[in-house]
Amino acid sequence: MTDQLQTTATTEIPDPADEHRPSPAPHTVDPTLPGRLAHRVRAGAQAQTFDCLTPFTGGVIAKLPVSTITDVERAYDAARAAQTGWAARSVADRARVLLRYHDLILRHRDELLDLIQLESGKARKHAFEEVLDVAGVCRHYARKAEGYLRPQKHLGAIPVLTQSTELHQPRGVIGVVGPWNYPLSMSITDALPALIAGNAVVLRPDEKASLTALRAVELLDQAGLPQDVLQVVLGPGQTVGEAVLDRADYVMYTGSTTTGRKVAQRAAARLVGASLELGGKNALYVAEDANLKNAAESAVRSCFSSAGQLCISIERLILHERIADEFLEHFLTRVRKMTLGADLSWGVDMGSLISPAQLERVTQHVEDARAKGATVLAGGHPRPELGPYFYEPTVLEGVTSGMDCRMGETFGPVVSVYRVSGDEEAIALANDTNYGLNGSVWTKDTRRGRRIAERIRCGTVNVNEGYIAAWGSNGSPMGGMGESGLGRRHGAEGILKYTETQNISVQRGTPFKIPPGVPEKVWARSMATGMRMMKGIRLP
Repeated sequence: MTDQLQTTATTEIPDPADEHRPSPAPHTVDPTLPGRLAHRVRAGAQAQTFDCLTPFTGGVIAKLPVSTITDVERAYDAARAAQTGWAARSVADRARVLLRYHDLILRHRDELLDLIQLESGKARKHAFEEVLDVAGVCRHYARKAEGYLRPQKHLGAIPVLTQSTELHQPRGVIGVVGPWNYPLSMSITDALPALIAGNAVVLRPDEKASLTALRAVELLDQAGLPQDVLQVVLGPGQTVGEAVLDRADYVMYTGSTTTGRKVAQRAAARLVGASLELGGKNALYVAEDANLKNAAESAVRSCFSSAGQLCISIERLILHERIADEFLEHFLTRVRKMTLGADLSWGVDMGSLISPAQLERVTQHVEDARAKGATVLAGGHPRPELGPYFYEPTVLEGVTSGMDCRMGETFGPVVSVYRVSGDEEAIALANDTNYGLNGSVWTKDTRRGRRIAERIRCGTVNVNEGYIAAWGSNGSPMGGMGESGLGRRHGAEGILKYTETQNISVQRGTPFKIPPGVPEKVWARSMATGMRMMKGIRLP
């Protein structure tokens, strides 16, 4: 397998700031960028700094300031002061900021792609998914937020006399703690619906995603977001991240299930709501009537996008035994032709893992499976000649319950193969996990696919796609069941979670009381009769 994988050379990064300035050397950033972006961080003048590293080489590409707990408190003070004025604006006015941001993201996409790749190590085509995601979320909420947030009239306690109206008020200041694996998308897309709903936001992006996140925030400033409405703090999750979540009026966290449990407990102790997108052990089922070439092509993307460092990527291939060998022939041929490299241009199929910790986890899962009897059908080795954290796209068969990769999330370019005799066995295997984030079903019979999908206990299930169909459907909710989290992003739930629902009921005419001179028993009888009448005319 090793000698069949293709590699690529590095290229230089174009400098988007000044076309006449010489381009930076490979795997570096414009030296003026970190200093400019550091001004957007809430941190003291004498703040300590941390190194921003690129996984392509392990080298330092920038230094950024570290915030303190005091900085977090100041960020919340400033955000709360700015939030009231921002909330007083119309939804349409706030939407215009997002529409301008949509255009800026697309206009600066090449610069953003460079930063995403440098910080995450992913291939350019996978970085581009993040650009599309941010633009799509912007457009969706800019067009739909007014409808989602519009006051809703409901039938009152006494028809005609009682008028009840449901309002959605902003919660205040939302604390967003983002992960490292999607530096652009997961740093900013959860903040956008919170902002258009009238909230302020304190954002703590992961230290491995800080440059990209800060550039995204800078573009949001340019789109017209008022000063102080969005605050950024940087620093370790165990100090700065916790401080952000512990002061928020609502918590938005994306990360591991282990940490997510702690986040939920801390939020619950304060009676504060939380939305958590956590881990997954996602399965893709190929039925015997599927288009095998299409399924195999999609499976490659679904397993190895962003080197498998994607919560909704596929880690288990469930194959109907009648087509398993033929599918694997298509699939493994494509896997073996994948190009790996640290190239900052188009044409690479898979990039690097993010860090030594991720490389260690992937290696441990593969070696544990190999030692316990699993067969390596493709890959199975690190590729240090490409960069310090590269690992081959790996396919395992014969994985059993005693192996670490069977139930545990690998979060890397490793997928295991299972053969089943039919749909019932496939559904049972897909549900044989504590997670429930994403799933995929392949069949030419879409009605059958829907029936199977409905029985897979996941927040999103794609039929004849791996993950992008559900992820890119911004009008529909996306999130996890079981240990994959709480709450949803996207759609109505993705914005209404950032609001407090308020019921304002206006009583006209006679107040709700027993009329003078009417015996209580008579009043009760008449009210019971009225209830029967309302049921009879089908009033809700």
